[in-house]
Amino acid sequence: MPLSAAQRTLREAYETLRPIGLDQRDVPLIVQLVEHPKYDMPGIDLFPGAVDLRTHDLIHIVLGRGLLLKDEAFVIGFTMGSTDRVGATEEAIYQFFARHVFPSGYRFGDEEVRVFKDAVRLGYVCDCRSLSEVNYDARLDWTLGRIRAELGIEEDLLRAYYAIEKRRYPNSPESQRLLD
Repeated sequence: MPLSAAQRTLREAYETLRPIGLDQRDVPLIVQLVEHPKYDMPGIDLFPGAVDLRTHDLIHIVLGRGLLLKDEAFVIGFTMGSTDRVGATEEAIYQFFARHVFPSGYRFGDEEVRVFKDAVRLGYVCDCRSLSEVNYDARLDWTLGRIRAELGIEEDLLRAYYAIEKRRYPNSPESQRLLD
């Protein structure tokens, strides 16, 4: 659901995603251990911004990203960055898992790591609410534009970055369709 679909509701957009999205039990355990908040250790917030799969899918829609690997890298990075609690250590540890431990299909290459790092910084500099702490169910019937505005997501910032990503990765389908 591109940024240009700002008049669609979150519910409408999610309904188009559901048939092709994964179920939580389809996600490999190692990925869930790192990314799902139910596996957080008490008192330790190693990966700020962890959310369940449904919330993660809704964030994809709000940020105008698809479901390919660079999209995943961006959504995870932006969500982490939006917490304003990600330091170099957390970023490096997540990159280690995403680059070396996650199974094929979830593993980041150099380009995905760069998108992830860019997204962490964008989430930090964007003066938006922490995307992991939003009640998206209460906003299902809101337009995507309204949700972005209410959360403080700067669409101009996203568009500018998506244009850079499009130029940077001319052979990447996920990067080429961002501004459609």
